[in-house]
Amino acid sequence: MRYSRVRSAVLWEALRGVLDRIAPASGRSEVVDVGGGTGGFAVPLAELGHRVTVVDSNPDALAALERRAAESGVAVRALQGDAVDLPDMLGRDSADLVLCHSVLEYVDDPGAAMAALTGVVRPGGSVSLLVAGQIATALHRAVAGHFDDARAVLTDPSGRWGEGDRMPRRFTRETLSALVRGANLRVAELHGVRIFADLVPSSMIDGDSDSADALIALETVAAVHPVLRDLATQLHLVADRPVE
Repeated sequence: MRYSRVRSAVLWEALRGVLDRIAPASGRSEVVDVGGGTGGFAVPLAELGHRVTVVDSNPDALAALERRAAESGVAVRALQGDAVDLPDMLGRDSADLVLCHSVLEYVDDPGAAMAALTGVVRPGGSVSLLVAGQIATALHRAVAGHFDDARAVLTDPSGRWGEGDRMPRRFTRETLSALVRGANLRVAELHGVRIFADLVPSSMIDGDSDSADALIALETVAAVHPVLRDLATQLHLVADRPVE
């Protein structure tokens, strides 16, 4: 449990900050979680009082989400669909915050997905993107002794290490930022998620609350470090839709 908290601490801190910044007068934001699956983000956000809609292509995941929400005593709307369907499903300018976590790696057309996210978020609202980091994968493959794989990750346009790589694409800070700007969104924040956490054995953290707290403090500082954040397993970018 402590290890899981360490891995997600930076992301949750960033999301709370975004929600505070963009909060409507009611204090309850309209949140859309694209590819939100079983509700790992949606249910806690609903518990905080926000109105949350999860859009996911997997009906089994949505069924699990509904059970999880019911067990937590909150209401979360579950809709089956893909990222590119968002404007038609939800209407334009309908969300204060759109989460798109671990989705852009898998969609057929990241540009089309980003355009759909832009269409759904209201002017003044934000989009939270979480993607796999290309540079971190090269480091992890090299540490594991797969040096050819590490070189391939750095030279492949999609950041893949070979045919056995199950990840369709990975991102760098530059490629993710370019995707955001191409959708007419403004890069507001960039964080590195799991910079050190994935290098530390979980047993070291789960058995020691002081170590877990110390690692969270380290991750929090490193998350915005201009060099270290690029080395993170995941890159978290907050993009704002300008008020027109």
